[in-house]
Amino acid sequence: MQYDPVKRSLGNVFNKTPLLRKVFYKLLDILLLRAWYIKREIKKIYSKNRKAETNVLDAGSGFGQYSFFVSSYLRKAQVLGVDVKEEQIEDCNQFFAKINRADRVKFQYADLTKFTDPDKYDLVLSVDVMEHILEDELVFKNLCDSMKQGGVLLISTPSDQGGSDVHDEDDHSFIDEHVRDGYNIDDIEQKLLRAGFSKVEKRYSYGTPGSIAWRLSMKWPIMMLNFSKLMFIVLIPYYIVTFPWAFVLDWIDTITDHKTGTGLIVKATK
Repeated sequence: MQYDPVKRSLGNVFNKTPLLRKVFYKLLDILLLRAWYIKREIKKIYSKNRKAETNVLDAGSGFGQYSFFVSSYLRKAQVLGVDVKEEQIEDCNQFFAKINRADRVKFQYADLTKFTDPDKYDLVLSVDVMEHILEDELVFKNLCDSMKQGGVLLISTPSDQGGSDVHDEDDHSFIDEHVRDGYNIDDIEQKLLRAGFSKVEKRYSYGTPGSIAWRLSMKWPIMMLNFSKLMFIVLIPYYIVTFPWAFVLDWIDTITDHKTGTGLIVKATK
């Protein structure tokens, strides 16, 4: 299943004006359950210190969705977004210049297997990135080295309990770009500890409610768009019917402790 072409097509549609770009971010925040979890964790960390001068690394910044949120929520944050896709870097730099945040939010090319910026960052985000990188332990070490003592790394990634929609050894990832189908919850903790982190907190996300919502709001629409771009027309009535159900299921997922789930939310402290 080709996920990136669909993302690029949606990005092109919503990139006509800064207002449409902000609408696109808001839609992603609502539709992507991982965004619910990551934003909640950031709010927990900085709820009493939103005016802190914070250095943030968005490691695998993509469309810049999380850089936008962080720079909105933490008004004195300096954010660096890094990615290997140069067209997205240029696009994000142009957008943040248009909304007058270029002094606080910048984007540049970086290969995370080679990127280090010693003892600089208070917060590092890695949202649906590590499943794309084979040399994960090297990246974890580079990120740890780039963080200040006491800094926090937030990770969202598929688990090995059906992540990437893989449920047995004969299945293949729903997203072709993944190099691994998901992490074992204890294995990722050990990798982070070996990389130099002193404390790791982890939990399952995308339990039964979230997994159902993901199929309703993401998997099936993407399958339709891969079949034909004309399916854009169908998506409007489709979401009118399915979105309220997906929204409630996502909310239930975030307030539930899951014994298992297809996603992981990991907080590692240096």
